[in-house]
Amino acid sequence: MVQAHGGHDDEGMTQDVDLGVVAMLGGDQWAGAEPLELVRLVRTVEDLGFDSLWANDSLFGPRLEALTFLAAAASVTERITLGTAALLPALRRPVQTAQALASLDLVSQGRLTIGVGAGYPGVSEREYALSQVPWQRRFDRLDDTVALWRQMWAPEGPDEFHGATISFEGLPDCIVPTTPGGPPVWLAGDTPKARIRAGARYDGWLPYPPTPERYQAGLDDVLAAARGTGRAKSAVTPGLFVTVLISAAPDCGREALDRFTKATYGFPLHIMEQIQTFATGSAEQVATTLAGYVGAGARHLVCRIAALTLGDYHDQLKLLQQVREAIA
Repeated sequence: MVQAHGGHDDEGMTQDVDLGVVAMLGGDQWAGAEPLELVRLVRTVEDLGFDSLWANDSLFGPRLEALTFLAAAASVTERITLGTAALLPALRRPVQTAQALASLDLVSQGRLTIGVGAGYPGVSEREYALSQVPWQRRFDRLDDTVALWRQMWAPEGPDEFHGATISFEGLPDCIVPTTPGGPPVWLAGDTPKARIRAGARYDGWLPYPPTPERYQAGLDDVLAAARGTGRAKSAVTPGLFVTVLISAAPDCGREALDRFTKATYGFPLHIMEQIQTFATGSAEQVATTLAGYVGAGARHLVCRIAALTLGDYHDQLKLLQQVREAIA
């Protein structure tokens, strides 16, 4: 946990900022390595002092399934938060997923945070079709699914659920998670409507806007929605999803980052950086970029390392540790 000075609505105060990393789960990224090396890398993440470890979610890859990986990570860690960034609930049956997430929170002793999203046009539409879930009304379906989970996680909740898109009767008893009421659920989304939903219904907000100014404007909307529904500002954790590459190259690593965005999205960096948050350059330059978002109000930085191999990922972890120290 690093210390941030100043910050959104808190001038002159010192606030804690958590910094975590996204795991490398793509099969082509760790090709040739033993899968257990990933588990050992989890220990490295905790030993280096990071605050959290996150798994992303997709049907395409091949890749390790997010919740399976986090269960393995829970067995070899003691301190760090384990999270999804972001889980696509539509890819799984909602009742079974409530049980799986409660179980994961239980075996991790309350260290689970669930970032969720509704997906994106294009790739996610194919994932919905493979999961036999309608693409239409996907945002309502996401909100309904999270409401169902919370109902099942509550002690002695009703045995039926009726939402706008899903309904169930005869719900089974759910295993009781360690976290009272269930693990926190963050919304990954940055449309105007997503900001309102994050503030009104979710425990955290996990966007990736391209500038700190955009982040602060979005956070203002989130907090206004929270106040409008009678929630305290502290009820919503301001997160940030950021892609990081630390490099001493003259071009600040932009060529390597361009290879990463093309491999990941099929688009070059100059297009993706108009949409997403990127931080590249020396450790000091990356720290400066991240500090801009902390000044805009971000309090949990989820760093996706732009590495294409397990060896590069390990090297970047050690460099990112320097960034933590620089922010502190």
